[in-house]
Amino acid sequence: MDDAAAMGALGMRLGQALDSGGVVYLMGELGAGKTTLVRGVLAGMGFHGKVRSPTYTLMENYQIDGRSFRHLDLYRIRQAEELEFLGVRELDEPHTWVFVEWPELGTGHLPAADLEVRLDFVEPGRRLSLTAASEHGCKLLEAWTSKLTATPAVGVRVLD
Repeated sequence: MDDAAAMGALGMRLGQALDSGGVVYLMGELGAGKTTLVRGVLAGMGFHGKVRSPTYTLMENYQIDGRSFRHLDLYRIRQAEELEFLGVRELDEPHTWVFVEWPELGTGHLPAADLEVRLDFVEPGRRLSLTAASEHGCKLLEAWTSKLTATPAVGVRVLD
């Protein structure tokens, strides 16, 4: 994948595949496209407003057709305990989607992932590695990849 538009399109396909709720960890270097992917996910879920990066706020909340969506960026936290001030215990609510950038910084304080997405720089673009971490994650991964194979123009190679 070689640009922001392709990353957004990929996220849109994921947003269209989302159902009742779950937790997605987003891993990768600075600038790999994690927030751009989330913008696409929100568009795919039907959100039409402005999507802000949570780099400084740590968490942004969205409501989409009765569904809650939480986008966390933990890059700036110094200790995982800081997450208690964000209300991390409420992140595991049913029908809530939680997307976490830099989840390794919140180890021990975050709900377990259903799906792990790793973005790596690989010339000329990016490589996406997807790992289902739960039964719900397996279903989500299957739904997402079926949408990707139905639209090959996205140009994504899914790694097992």
